[in-house]
Amino acid sequence: MILSSFALAFYILLSPNLSYSLDKRIVNDDPNNPWNLIPTYQVYENETTDVLNNNLFIIQKPDENTNMFTNIFTSFFATILLLTGDTSSFSNWSFVDNPELVILMVLFMFAMIIYIINVFITLYGEVNDDDILGVVYKMKAKAMSEIELFYMLPHQRRFQKWFPEVLYFDVELGEAQELIKELISEGKWNTNEFPEMKQDLLNKLKIQHN
Repeated sequence: MILSSFALAFYILLSPNLSYSLDKRIVNDDPNNPWNLIPTYQVYENETTDVLNNNLFIIQKPDENTNMFTNIFTSFFATILLLTGDTSSFSNWSFVDNPELVILMVLFMFAMIIYIINVFITLYGEVNDDDILGVVYKMKAKAMSEIELFYMLPHQRRFQKWFPEVLYFDVELGEAQELIKELISEGKWNTNEFPEMKQDLLNKLKIQHN
């Protein structure tokens, strides 16, 4: 939504106001006319400062990329390039003579920075510090299950040493006790899954649970 809004704003600001043709030079007062944006070169005689002819210029012919804001689709693409830090699409305009363009570019970068920061804050907020390690372990288990399911041959999937039924992770005694007590208090300690193993774990950690 932000990209589309700024792409439309750049399109309105930088699109040509008068008709033009890339095949035929059209000179007018439109600052967004591709013929007015291309580089021009003046011819000098030898290495002197005297101009050979004041009316003699070498003009580079414009193309579709001279002004990428002639239609909304290329304007959207140019805005995406700006998001990556590529300002070449705006290099044909003088920033000194176009302060409104500079303001719009600064607002775009500021808005995108705020948006990206909010995305990271939201993603991080879904996982608190106590659950980060558990999420990492779950991701490891999920990756192993996907490898076993999609990238292994049937006989390879039967290797218990590669893909055991239960995955074990090292954890300190105090952390394990606190985690299990928290799961029990929250009602998340399901004894229907691996009941013997869980009861043995409770006995070793000296945790009472009925």
